[in-house]
Amino acid sequence: MKPTINPIEEKDFKELVALFLEFATFEKLPEKMTNSEEKMKAEKDYFHGFIARDENNEVIGYVTFFFAYYTWVGKSLYMDDLYIREKYRGKGFGSLLINKVMDHARQTKCNRLRWQVSDWNEPAIAFYKNLGTKIDDTERNCDITF
Repeated sequence: MKPTINPIEEKDFKELVALFLEFATFEKLPEKMTNSEEKMKAEKDYFHGFIARDENNEVIGYVTFFFAYYTWVGKSLYMDDLYIREKYRGKGFGSLLINKVMDHARQTKCNRLRWQVSDWNEPAIAFYKNLGTKIDDTERNCDITF
């Protein structure tokens, strides 16, 4: 199955809010998810990402990011979330989404892509290390330098 991957649009917000809660629950922190469709609409200028859908238009997963400036390296892209729904994990969809973000970072002339990973999430850590990511054991930041 080859998913479609498109930039997130306002029409996706309702489905995404449900997935944000699903992700927060996976992270064992559902009480921290306070976002809403209304908030996303009001703040849409700050929200960027890609959404992956299967052939039935069901959401497989998403990735969100924003531009940041780090004094040591300059313009960077910060990946806030990369989430694949459980039934789609292990099928290469996470790789498709992170590669899409890496391509976007390169195209927009970023010097680095950074994100965090929970120290208990061993499958994610292995996935990121397989990409060639350097994981900082102090802050658990994941960097790919371009």
